[in-house]
Amino acid sequence: MSAAIRILGIDPGLRHTGWGIISVEGARLSFVAEGRISAKTDLPLSDRLMTIHAALEVIIAEHKPDEAAAEETFMATNAASALKLGHARAAALLAPARAGLPVAEYAARLVKKSVVGTGGADKGQVAAMVGILLPGCKARDDAADALAVAICHAHHRTTRNLGSAA
Repeated sequence: MSAAIRILGIDPGLRHTGWGIISVEGARLSFVAEGRISAKTDLPLSDRLMTIHAALEVIIAEHKPDEAAAEETFMATNAASALKLGHARAAALLAPARAGLPVAEYAARLVKKSVVGTGGADKGQVAAMVGILLPGCKARDDAADALAVAICHAHHRTTRNLGSAA
């Protein structure tokens, strides 16, 4: 029987970054923790990025995940929004990388397909399935999305090298 591993899922965002941690032992998934990092919108961009990064460092130190996974950027209303979201992703990805964790990235459609069965699922469907797959978990919004990323990684981690997956 294989030892349990902990996976940190991250749903990066400049306003709200969702995070969730699951434990995986064989095919069994268990809920560990979840939450949302909210950076004050009136702060300068650099301070908002530091908020995300510092909070993830604390979460990693507290929960000691073995691996991390994040959702790739899939849309932005304009170039400036895409660039700002890219900054938030960088701040979020840097924390597990600095902690020495392998970090995988997954397209939003693959995350939804892994959890719901269809890549076109909406946020409500994702949250509902996360609650079914992880009994005792009541996560919503960004935290549910982050847990979905962790679940996706649990399903795909042994069949691929860490890095980007479509």
